[in-house]
Amino acid sequence: MESLKAKDYMQTRPITFSAEMMVQAAVEKFLNSRQLGGPVVDGRGHLVGWVSEQDCIAVMLKEAYHCEQVAQVRDVMRKEVLAVGPDTSILELAEMMMGQKPKIYPVVEEGHLLGVISRHDVMQAIHAQLGSCFVRKARA
Repeated sequence: MESLKAKDYMQTRPITFSAEMMVQAAVEKFLNSRQLGGPVVDGRGHLVGWVSEQDCIAVMLKEAYHCEQVAQVRDVMRKEVLAVGPDTSILELAEMMMGQKPKIYPVVEEGHLLGVISRHDVMQAIHAQLGSCFVRKARA
């Protein structure tokens, strides 16, 4: 199981956001995808933050009340982001995800975003590994 790596199960084309994007545009991206959160990247593809649906809700309420768009992603994003490398083991990720940690992690190498990996992706990797274990035991 240690040989299972984040790079083998990560989503390589996640939705991404720019810090200058209006929150309303970010919300539209969330509504058109299945991601609950996403990386904020600069023009070179380097990770600069993380924004989630939850981060956008309070701003949406305020903007709806005043009927105006004023907030940018930079106003609501988290700048301190927990990220993993492409060679992080699936087991290590599973342990990280068991607590109150993020449900989705950016996969980064030298600051550059490679993709994201979610709990669903980790479960899929472990499930596939368990399936092969059961096949081997049945043959023995």
